[in-house]
Amino acid sequence: MARLLLVDDEKMARTLYGDALRELGHEVTAVASIPEAKEALARERYDVVVTDLILAQGDGIEVLRHTKENHPGIEVVVITGLDKVDPAVRALKGGAAEYLVKPVAPEVLQHAVNRALATRELLQENAALRRSVTLLEAGQRISTTLDRAQLAHTASNAFLTTAVAEAVLLVQFDPQGRPRTLGSLKLSGTAQESALLSHLLPQVKELRETRLLAGPLGEWDHALAVPAVDGDELLGCALLFFAAPPSPSLIEPAAFLGRSLALALRNHGRIAQVEDLAYLDDLTHLFNLRYLHLVLDREFKSAQQTHGVFSLLFLDLDYFKAVNDTHGHVLGSQLLVEMAHVLKSCVRDRDVAVRYGGDEYVVLLRGTDSGTALKVAERIRRAVEGHRFLAAEGHMVTLTTCIGVASYPEHTLDKATLLDMADRAMYRGKKGPRNVVYVAAKGLEATPAARHSQPTGS
Repeated sequence: MARLLLVDDEKMARTLYGDALRELGHEVTAVASIPEAKEALARERYDVVVTDLILAQGDGIEVLRHTKENHPGIEVVVITGLDKVDPAVRALKGGAAEYLVKPVAPEVLQHAVNRALATRELLQENAALRRSVTLLEAGQRISTTLDRAQLAHTASNAFLTTAVAEAVLLVQFDPQGRPRTLGSLKLSGTAQESALLSHLLPQVKELRETRLLAGPLGEWDHALAVPAVDGDELLGCALLFFAAPPSPSLIEPAAFLGRSLALALRNHGRIAQVEDLAYLDDLTHLFNLRYLHLVLDREFKSAQQTHGVFSLLFLDLDYFKAVNDTHGHVLGSQLLVEMAHVLKSCVRDRDVAVRYGGDEYVVLLRGTDSGTALKVAERIRRAVEGHRFLAAEGHMVTLTTCIGVASYPEHTLDKATLLDMADRAMYRGKKGPRNVVYVAAKGLEATPAARHSQPTGS
């Protein structure tokens, strides 16, 4: 059953046409003027308008134009007593589904209305299909975007357009559940992003389904939270802001984009894991030489821009070959892993510990001058000297280390030179009794910082 609006200023026509259409089971509202038609269209939902072309005040073309401009989903059938081409052309160009010339038999009108309803249904299906295709394409763009900045831009635009929102804030959660802003649109800056996230975080940290959030929300009265969930893990969410309540019909498309965002974030996490493996030493799980050069390039650039300082420690275990000769290479490798734990226990989380190769290690000390770096190096030297390696394997191996210290910008402004100076300082210690820390100096030699007698080898 369809809802029909019949517009005709003749009572007899309204009765005749209305009865014919009601016979088909349609619900018919009959009005006599254009103002009544406009009022009815504003008040109720209709599927088809049947209007006479010649009305007492105006004509049916005005009804047609008003319907198409303000209620584009409604089909219009025009009836006229004028058997002329011009009004028919005007009506059809204006979007009329049918143009009937009086006298109109009831079965002809019924057939015309049924065709108009079929056309309306087909157009609605096509529009829904286009929306679905557009939504699918948006989801594919989100899920296949591997660049983080591009993902923020693509997803923000998709959510903003699909949900007809006034602003959007994308949030990503790390494996520990800590949030960070992924991207935003139509927000005034990081201060507003932080304020909104701080206010809404208690409502979204356990989010698993798309839902409305409680205000106040600054300049907006409503927010829609769309989770990006993979299994039971909340990877992120999209926060959409509205002045008026969002339509319930927007929830499912937004939820689809949320699932696409979850897939993208999961892919990003997997890529990050692969990248981490590429930068980790297979044995010790410290960073490797490849990562050292990468992080040094970044540190030099940052220090040059901010006039910052940092230092490098270059370590080499003393007489490590004797460990392999005595206990075998398997236990020798286990000792290198244990050494990595000792090293990491002596430095901050923000510092970078690297296995340089063999039994050599490098530590990047961020924001650290040579004086402080010397203290850290001495702490490492004492920790190694006092540690008993391979105790869990039934051995009590003692080792010592030589450490070279070089700092930016005190010793050099060049990456290769900085590494070389730290390396030369360390080898300067190898020429003496070992178990020593040396600070880099100009030229081939290095200035001794501390020297200690060699302990008994293992």
